[in-house]
Formats: sequence, structure tokens, C-alpha cells
Amino acid sequence: MVGESRRWMILVVTTWIQAFTGTNLDFSSYSSHLKSVMGISQLQLNYLSVASDLGKLFGWCCGVSLFYFPLSLLLLVAAFMGLLGYGFQWLLIQRFISLPYVLVFLMCLLAGCSISWFNTLCYVLCIQHFPSNQPLALSLTSGFNGVSAALYTLIVNAINPNNDSLYLSLNALVPLFISTMALVPILLRQSQPPPWKLSGAAVPSDSLPFLLLNGIAVFTGLYLLLLESLSYNTYNNISVARILLGGAILLLVLPLSLPGIGFSRTSHSSSTMVEVEFLELQKELIEKRPTNMNISSATIDDYRYSTSTDDYSNDIAYRLPENQGRCCEVVPGNDQSMRLGEEHSAQMLVTRWDFWLYYIAYLCGGTIGLAYSNNLGQISESLGFGSETNTIVTLYSACSFFGRLLSAAPDFLKNKVYFARTGWLAAALVPTPLAFFWLAVSGSKIALHTSTGLIGLSSGFVFSAAVSVTSELFGPKSTGVNHNILITNIPLGSLLYGLLAALVYDSNIEISKQKDHLFIGEEEAATATATLVCMGRQCYQQTFFWWGCISLVGLACSFLLFLRTSSAYDHFERNQRKQMESELS
Repeated sequence: MVGESRRWMILVVTTWIQAFTGTNLDFSSYSSHLKSVMGISQLQLNYLSVASDLGKLFGWCCGVSLFYFPLSLLLLVAAFMGLLGYGFQWLLIQRFISLPYVLVFLMCLLAGCSISWFNTLCYVLCIQHFPSNQPLALSLTSGFNGVSAALYTLIVNAINPNNDSLYLSLNALVPLFISTMALVPILLRQSQPPPWKLSGAAVPSDSLPFLLLNGIAVFTGLYLLLLESLSYNTYNNISVARILLGGAILLLVLPLSLPGIGFSRTSHSSSTMVEVEFLELQKELIEKRPTNMNISSATIDDYRYSTSTDDYSNDIAYRLPENQGRCCEVVPGNDQSMRLGEEHSAQMLVTRWDFWLYYIAYLCGGTIGLAYSNNLGQISESLGFGSETNTIVTLYSACSFFGRLLSAAPDFLKNKVYFARTGWLAAALVPTPLAFFWLAVSGSKIALHTSTGLIGLSSGFVFSAAVSVTSELFGPKSTGVNHNILITNIPLGSLLYGLLAALVYDSNIEISKQKDHLFIGEEEAATATATLVCMGRQCYQQTFFWWGCISLVGLACSFLLFLRTSSAYDHFERNQRKQMESELS
């Protein structure tokens, strides 16, 4: 079936886009070089990493643009923003041009905006083509976003491992190349809808294809994590890196063989209807409404969820009668009555305690892991492992990738072990404070590597699961707006956590400078500290302690969110099981 193969092909190219557009994760690989070329302090370098995260504030612009422009055009716009943002930074670090600090800040902002647009467009592609399996599609594709740093490190090792500026040139050119390739299946028009859309029959079961794709993804992550170190440790490391790079590309291309072979078959057995989850969601909401709202059963039948497969300029489309909006109104003063899937406007969202618990859990959980990754270059350097910076960045990237894949566990296991997604979120935040406190008391190599892996797993899970949690708690129709409100915590957290780290780092440089004045004189001390580098465990010890305390706050908020929402998840699951049993009977 051509239509079926096409949608799986689009899923595969979406993973390619995500795999090569998580360019903010390799910032630590070239940040020390950029800092040296510009002659700036750690605090000023922190502001540049914050600028990249500030770009996420403009993700809503992409969502609005989808109403007026085709997705294919916006994909190219995102690629050219990255080309300009990273291209000018490459010219600067190569000393071809000289740019003022403010302009470099704006280039970092433009690059961050490019990443946000790519993420938004990938979310739209997943939701359009997999409406009944959004969490599985989103966790798979967004998972590859976490492996970007490992892939770029492998490419750099295959070209010239001693040239850090290659990261910037690759960040500028590779996403443009991948986006151009992805346009082929995206622009390919479907001649006719699949039979299950024409007849209203059940859609083919997606469980097995997603299981196979996740299996390939896990193998890809293990491949990058375990074999990438060979490109550093072998005598002819460039040749080895090129062989490993070829293997990684083969693994990325491998899923293309699956759609035309196993996924194009039409199966009507043991499959789920596209609309079952959404119809059940609406029934649950209506059942919990007061009787004076005059909602008729016909309203349920009028509800339909549809996606546009021929016009990609449109986002998710919901066909609702004009009076349907009343079924999702909030009962005034009933904040504690959480109804899973209830639509929330932006004004309604900020009045809910559940949202603010969720916001703080994300801010003090996932975002703090991102701040840690932004500082990995200076952390490894200060602990005496500067030569292993790329290896540590790859470790974080690979573990973040696995964390994102693990966010699909609730969907794979829901028929055997059901647990509220907010409970999974709380469990995922447990390793973060443990890792930070371990780093605070030990500067050993094993502590650095293990803690980096734990933080990567935790933050990766949060980043990937957040889209599904936002959709479930605050409504699928409002996800685009509400999730962009949620991720405003990323630039905020990046600024605050990075500022804390930079102040502690620079203060230890001043202490070292004062000690040097006492022993080697003023002129020699000035020369020794000209590079503004802090060495020793004390450079980040206080930072790790405070980050650990902050992550405990995030863990506490996530646990409270789980307690407040678990009953809604349980109620939804019971109703869903009843629906399935009634269909089978």
C-alpha cells in the first residue's frame, strides 16, 4: 500500500531531521575554543548558551506560520536560519571576520530559533501521520534529537579530530542537506487515501512497526556509545572513525527498508480505531460534567479527529460543532478536579496548580540537565579531563537518546503494567539529584562519567515525555500553544543555572589569581590567568551542590503532580478498558 509506506517513510526522514538538528548539544565541544578566540569570561560564554536556548521562545512563530505557508517551505527557512547562525560563528572562530559580542549573541539566538522550528515541524509531521500513536511517534523521533552530539563528534573525528571549528561548519551545513533530502517524501502527494480512511475500517496495527523501529534505535544508540570511543583510542583513529561513521549512516538508512516490506500490509485484526482514544476522551469529559450543561450524546458522535495528508500547511484539525466547546469548560473553583484531556486556553492554563507543579518539575529537572550539558566543556577541563571532553559529550548525548526512547515505555507496557505518565516522569527525575551530589563530593573520572550518563537519561526522558504529558493534562488541541508556554522555563533555567555556575567559576579564578600574586608576582599572574581558565574540583563543587538541591525541588513537585493526577489517569484507563471489552463482545 503506497499510502502506508509513505507515512512510515515520513517518520524515518523525521528521525533524520531530529538526529542532525540537535546542534545545541555539541556546544560544549567548541565552547572553550570560542571563549578563547573572543577573549570572554565564563559569564559571557554562559550568556551565549542562554541565547541559543532563548530561540525556543520563538517556536510559536513556526506554529502560526503553518496556517499560512506550507511545511516544506518552513523546513527550508529553519535550515537557512541555522546556516546563518552557525555560519557566522564559524567565520568568527576561524578569524575570517570579527564580530562584536552583541552580534554573536544574535547569531546564537538565530541558531536556537532554527532548532525550535525544526522540533515544531517534526512534531506536526508525527501528529499528522500518526494521530492514534502520537506518544510512540514523538518519543521515537525526538529521541534521535538527543544523539546529535554523538553523530557530529563521529563526523568530526572522521575528518579532523583536532579541529573544533568543524562542529560549527557541520551545524550550519548538515541540517540544510538533510532537510533538502526530507522534502522528497514530504512533497510526494498521495494519489488516494488508504483503504481504512475510505471505508472507515480499522487502521493497521502500528505496534509491531514501532517495536522494530525502537529496536533499531536502541542498537544505533549502543553503537554510537560503545564503539565511538574507538575513534579516539586506536592508532589510525581517522580511518576507524570513517568506518564507524559509515556504520552509523547505514543504521539511520536501515529503517527505509521496513516500510515497503512489512508495513504496507493491511491488517484488520487486533487493531485499534484511529478515533477510539479521542472519542473515549470526550466521553470521559462529558460523563464528569454537571447535568445542567445540556450535552447530548449526539455531540459525541459529531466529534471527529482528522489530519490533512495532502496539505501540510495545516496543523491538526478538529471537526467540532459550534457548541462543542462547552464540553471542555472548567467548573469555576474546581481546580483540584483534573479531567484528563480537557482543553485549556492560555489564560486557563496559568490558573491551574497542576501546570505550575509541572512547570517547576520541568524547570528543576529536565532544564537543569541541559544547563549541565552546556557546561560540560568547562567541567571536564576543570577536573583535568579536558582531552576527554568529546567523549563525555558523546556519553551525555547517547544517554539522553536512551532516556528519550524510554519515554515510550508507558505506551508499550500499558496493557501489562499501567502507571500514570506523571508517575513515570517523577521516577525519571530521581537520578538527577543523586548524580549532582556525587559530583559535589567526588571529582573522579568514574563519578564524572556515571553522573553524566544519569543526568542524560533523566533529562532526555523529561524532554521527550513532556509533549505527551502536556497533551494529556491540558488538551491535545492546545498542545502547540501550551507546550510553548511550558518550555519558556528552558531559557529561564539556562540563564539562572548558567549564571550560578559562571559566578562560582569566575570567583575561583579570582581566588587563584590572588594566590598567584603572592607567589609569582603580578606580571606572571596576569599572564597565567589571561586565558580565564579555572582548574580544580572547587570550580564547580558549590554549583553541583546547589544544582542537586534544586533538582530535589523538581522531584518533589513531580511527585505532587503525580498524586494530583493519578486518579484521572486511573479513571481514563478503566473507561478505556471497558470500551475495548465492549468492542470485543
